[in-house]
Amino acid sequence: MINYKKADLNELDEIIRCRMEFIREDIGPQTSEMEAAIQTQLQEYLPNHLNRDCYVFAAEEDERIISIAFLQILEKPANPNFPHGRIGNIMNVYTVPEKRRQGIAGNVIKQIMDFGKTQNLDFLELKAAPMGYQLYKKLGFEDACSRCKEMNFKWE
Repeated sequence: MINYKKADLNELDEIIRCRMEFIREDIGPQTSEMEAAIQTQLQEYLPNHLNRDCYVFAAEEDERIISIAFLQILEKPANPNFPHGRIGNIMNVYTVPEKRRQGIAGNVIKQIMDFGKTQNLDFLELKAAPMGYQLYKKLGFEDACSRCKEMNFKWE
């Protein structure tokens, strides 16, 4: 039986395991040094943020997380697009390969959607990988249109 829930610090190792599996699959294999750095950061970050401004929603079977998604709540100065100044950013949507295409990730995202409604969020945003795009469309997400181009700056 699958149990859907909001994860807590008792599941820190499982959360980190899923995050690392997501990274390996989404970005590719990492060096052992990079994996260690990421795991160290997560072990420090999650106790300070979990269930405060970062929430982890999961599907669990036999005491093992089989699907997971993170919700980061961001507060910004309000504008007409987000008058409450609160936005939810969904990330790290991951389901173990043997459980895909069974509706599990959709149920995890629905948990986030229901929770987000209670948190006075103006909207939920995410970056859809090709594998998840149709799922998000089916759940009611729309392509974001902006007159601005998304850009990043990274220190070398």
